[in-house]
Amino acid sequence: MNLSQVEAAPLPVNVLVVDDVPQNLMAMRAILEGEGLSVLTAESGAQALELLLTHSVAVALLDVNMPEMNGFDLAELMRGSSRTREVPIIFLTASPRDLRRMFRGYDSGAVDFLYKPVEPHVILGKVRVFVEMARQRELMRQNNERLARALSLNETMIAVMTHDLRTPLSVISLCAESLELMPPETDRSRIAGRILDSAHRMARMIAQLLDFSKIRSGVLRLEPREGDLRAVAGEVAEEFRQSAPEVAVAVEVACDGTLGGRFDVDRMTQVLSNLVGNAVRHAEDARVSLRLDGGDGSRLQVQVRNRGHIDEALLPRLFEPFKGSFQACSGLGLGLYIVDLFGRAHGGEGAAENRDGEVVFSLWIPRQPATAPRAGGACAHAPPLPLE
Repeated sequence: MNLSQVEAAPLPVNVLVVDDVPQNLMAMRAILEGEGLSVLTAESGAQALELLLTHSVAVALLDVNMPEMNGFDLAELMRGSSRTREVPIIFLTASPRDLRRMFRGYDSGAVDFLYKPVEPHVILGKVRVFVEMARQRELMRQNNERLARALSLNETMIAVMTHDLRTPLSVISLCAESLELMPPETDRSRIAGRILDSAHRMARMIAQLLDFSKIRSGVLRLEPREGDLRAVAGEVAEEFRQSAPEVAVAVEVACDGTLGGRFDVDRMTQVLSNLVGNAVRHAEDARVSLRLDGGDGSRLQVQVRNRGHIDEALLPRLFEPFKGSFQACSGLGLGLYIVDLFGRAHGGEGAAENRDGEVVFSLWIPRQPATAPRAGGACAHAPPLPLE
């Protein structure tokens, strides 16, 4: 089932009731309190002001006749504060009808003036209107924030794409021009190799952008099946031995435990490839270690190590998308983001740290998925994109 098809629970909303008679507060709580609606009660204006300092309320029901601070005085204080100025106020009174008192109530900022005893369905109907308005305002605020984050991310994505895809494209263009100008008898294999490398780099960037787009739109699915992490690691290591022969990629098995499990083999191949590729690019001594651990019967663990150091201030942001916007990198800055999302989609977790002169990326996933993957996205378990 697509998560977008699940009916969301109503947003929690507070209603404030102020009355110096405890029995009235109990009665109002019994009438109003329900699913997603919390009733805050105060027996005086001072208590009400304390609650308003720490809680947002959709509507305030104020008794007019209270000792020390009556409802009118409380309403004027609320209107004088930027935090409570916009809170709708309904006055309740047991006094006989008095037009002057009613006008004073409206002058104090009331939206309604009701006389006790109030029919429960009347007060409930009026409160529901303001509760629904408060929920709509909150939804609009959340949607605006999401839209602003999405627009910011789109701007970042376009800027990074324009910058990073231009580099390999320029290499391809220059090399093609050079080939055209070279004599026919010249050995063109070196330039052809540079063209091929740049084309592969662009292909990897485009593949990452496609995955990123699928993650954001919620259409990427996991397809778990029985697999062997040792075989996946061996395949990834061999690919880098061919594409980056100057870096030694060693696969180590930490214990005698089996490395079999049920996971999306293609996605885990991509995860290990991104981790190893990142280590290959930054290894200071041209050596990378891919360490596997199957000693835990419930999960599989991976560590990728290389000599080097990551700025401590950068560590918490390593798994954000488009790191090129705040740190120089050779690609789009999506590789580790995809590692993190795919890892958590499997029910696992990743981390990065500096340890004894090495950069260590760790990842674990359960041997068996906790639940069947849900349609609508492999990354349904992942939190919102960090877009600061």
